[in-house]
Order: sequence, then C-alpha cells, then structure tokens
Amino acid sequence: MRGTQLRRAFLGILAAAVVCTAACASAVRAADAPRADMPPWSHGANDPAVRRGLEFTVPEVDNLPDFHGDPCRARLAIMVGGNYYFAMAPLVAAFSKAHPELRGEIYYETIPPGLLARQIIEGGTITVGNMTWTVKADVFAAGIRGVQAMIRRGYVRAPAVPYVTNDLAIMVPKGNPAHIRSLADLARPGVRLVMPNPRFEGIARQIQAALVKAGGNELEDAVYVAKVKSGETILTHIHHRQTPMFLMQGKADAGVTWKSEALFQERAGNRIAHVSIPAEQNSTAVYAAGVLKAAPHPRAARAWVEFLRSPQALAIFAQYGFKPYHP
Repeated sequence: MRGTQLRRAFLGILAAAVVCTAACASAVRAADAPRADMPPWSHGANDPAVRRGLEFTVPEVDNLPDFHGDPCRARLAIMVGGNYYFAMAPLVAAFSKAHPELRGEIYYETIPPGLLARQIIEGGTITVGNMTWTVKADVFAAGIRGVQAMIRRGYVRAPAVPYVTNDLAIMVPKGNPAHIRSLADLARPGVRLVMPNPRFEGIARQIQAALVKAGGNELEDAVYVAKVKSGETILTHIHHRQTPMFLMQGKADAGVTWKSEALFQERAGNRIAHVSIPAEQNSTAVYAAGVLKAAPHPRAARAWVEFLRSPQALAIFAQYGFKPYHP
C-alpha cells in the first residue's frame, strides 16, 4: 500500500514538473517574442542580405530597424526617406529578380530624408549607439524638394526623377478612443498628440500647411506651439517609427502621418487605424530620386531610379496608397 502511495506521489510531482516546465518555456517564448508596439515590424523581410551570419536581434534593445542589408558588400546603396520603408522589401525583391547580379548586395537606409542628406554630406558616415560605419550612397530618394536641394548643393546629379505621390492622414489607435474626426479635433484640450518635428522631418512642413488650410494659423499654433509647451504634443525624431509606437503604447491619442504609413500598420495587424483628411485640407508629397555624383555604382543607381517608374514598382507602391506621379 505504501509503495502504491509513493508511486502516486512521485507521478504527481513528475506531472507538476512537466506542467511547470511547459509554463516556464511558454513564458520565455512570450518574453522573447517581438512586441507589436516595437519595431522592426517586417520580421526580417526588409533585410536583403543573403549571408546573414549570426542572427542577433532584440526587438526592444538591439534592432536597427532603419538600416537594411550588408554595408560591407553593397553594390548598390540607397538612401531613401523612411516614409515607405515597408515598400522597400518588395521593391528590392522585384528589382533583384530583374538584376540577379545584385541579389543580396543591396543596402538601404530609411531614416528621415533630412538626416540622410546630412549623412551624405558627412561622407556617408553615421553613428548609431556605439557603432559607426560609412556607406557611400548611390541613390538619394526623398520628397522632390529635398532631392532638388541636394542637386543645388552639388551632391546629386540632375534631374530629380519623380515617380509617386502621397497624402496625409491622421493616425489613431484602433477604435479611435479620443473620437478624432478631423484636423480641427487635434486642438481639443486633453487630446495628446505625437507630431513630426520640423527640425528633422520634411513632413512637418506639409502638416503645418494642412493645419493652416483646416483652421488657419490658430490651429497650427495650437498643435505646434501651445500643445508643445503644455506637453500635450510630443515631437518626434523619426515619426514613421515613433508615431505608431506611441499610439500603441497609450502615450498619445493621434498623430498626422502619411496615409501609406497608416495603411501599412493596419495591414500588419497592429492596433492602428486612420482618419482621412479631405482633399481641400490635405497636402500632397511628390517623391523623387537622383543618382549621387560620387556614386560608387552609377550603373546600378541609374537602373534603380528607372525601376521606380516601372509598372511593376508602381503596382507595389499602389498597395500602400501611393499614386503614380503625373506632371
């Protein structure tokens, strides 16, 4: 009898240990799983490198979400404004299929275009955290005025080649708990905003113009002056990452972004929605690209710029709400 009791006790302890082990393993997997409110959101799809070596990504600590590929082996280096970082993976895949000699040897960055321009002017050198590296750009892609400015400064060859356009939208958390319906609602007391900083991001100028259209200088001042002073407006360094993050983390109720960025977040299944802005209040961006005068790979650079206007590339852009550029 005693032997039977001991066996039962042992089996009970063993079962409890199995349950505990499974629970602990599940907890570890949950801890290691990337959070939806933390980039990168592409799950590795935006890394065009073939030889990746050691895989080491900690989503909340070490991820470098706006630097893609292998800078040491690059035979085409693209500096592209971050407003369509999510479209770059399918664009690079389609381009690489047409140019197999470049497969796995394309590098690109998707930080704000003003910062990319500064990096180009600094000779391609950039420091992120403890790491400093240098990449000589072949292509600069941004809003057409930004590309034209780099042409005037002597870094990019004329002409600036336009290819698509984009419109603004109001990004909100899924369910729109603050009941934002228009740009005018952004001035309501208590509505917390996350907005691009005019010092770093060209989109801020477009947003300010839209605010003036919607409510005059008073609305622009309320969003970009009064609420900044009161702390109800957070200004970003890199809105295409920070805006959706802060909305999903509950730090803000709304933020104006490009419509394409909101559509990507919705398509990715993140807790994001958007409110459309009427055409008469909206601002339209024209995206353009140019080949650097000092491009190490000018032939590949020209091929990329030509590809951006191809039916295949335009079809990819259309999936995220971009429209073909028409003069």
